[in-house]
Amino acid sequence: PLSLALQSGQVHTQRRKLLVQAFQPRALASYIPTIEAISDRYLQRWLQQGTLTWYPELRNYTLDIACKLFVGLDNGSQSKLGHLFETWCSGLFSLPLRLPWTSFGKAWKAREQLLKEIERLIQARLRQLEGGEEAPEDAPKDALSLMLLATDEAGERLTVAELKDQVLLLFAGHETLTSAVTNLCLLLAQHPEVMSKARAEQDALAPQPLTLELLKQVPYLDQVTKEVLRFLPPVGGGFRDVLEDCRYGGYDIPTGWAVLYGINATHADEATYTDAERFDPDRFSPERAEDKPKPFSHVPYGGGVRECLGKAFAQLELKLFAATLLRGYDWGLLPDQNLAMTTAPTPHPKDGLKVRFSRR
Repeated sequence: PLSLALQSGQVHTQRRKLLVQAFQPRALASYIPTIEAISDRYLQRWLQQGTLTWYPELRNYTLDIACKLFVGLDNGSQSKLGHLFETWCSGLFSLPLRLPWTSFGKAWKAREQLLKEIERLIQARLRQLEGGEEAPEDAPKDALSLMLLATDEAGERLTVAELKDQVLLLFAGHETLTSAVTNLCLLLAQHPEVMSKARAEQDALAPQPLTLELLKQVPYLDQVTKEVLRFLPPVGGGFRDVLEDCRYGGYDIPTGWAVLYGINATHADEATYTDAERFDPDRFSPERAEDKPKPFSHVPYGGGVRECLGKAFAQLELKLFAATLLRGYDWGLLPDQNLAMTTAPTPHPKDGLKVRFSRR
């Protein structure tokens, strides 16, 4: 109930200003070495395996990054928190029967335990900060430290109760990021001409390190990631509560109703996107820019004042991973697998994306 997703008005605005401090450019730049270190560990393992089912590996990869950068926890996918999170996710889209043996009942219990585990981590970090163990000003911090230290204009900080719900909401974003990373790998493998062009862009920049500034200088990779999120958006839509009576498309919509905006339908709109069923990163080139004439034509992160808080972080992780793969690794799809999409908990290939993985 205290998460940003369920707040509105002035409270939402104030709390968003506090939370966004963990995703400012300086904070994002400090996260890059950690992302690269975790990436390198997984890449070496995938090289040793040679062939693998990538989706479950990528789920652990993004969860390890989330645990380390959000709450400072190493190897989070193998921790108690990681196992609880998996149980919680498995019941998100299930029949809402709160009985101990149902997926929903197990997820409900996991959520309660997750909040206790998150509170334990918050209290430990508070004791550390209050004991004067704060790191130097220029040292990298995880998001939890930044959120604990964030103050608004009145000098107020987030309460522990608020932080618990906000951190849980941030962890939920790991699931959608896994979908984006998996589908990026799938679509590049299915479109070698796109992979070749994206790889040439990276080769022209190598061996420069992948900094925040350099990742702003990769226009074609920008187009590719935008098209991945248009073509296979990790979330199909979003709910909003109606705060005032309004009229839309000839219909009266009363206060208190819930409305659903459709991301899938928006991204498939032939009035906006030429040949919308085709994967085509060039639709986002400066010459075509098909999403520009109509506002909110490209909404994988939502839009407006309620746009996804972790958008910049998700974009950083997605582009950093893609650039690292393109620079140094090859992958190809193994035969005899089902590449049709399943949507629970987020879109990914039914057989988990089986690949052959090697160094370039």
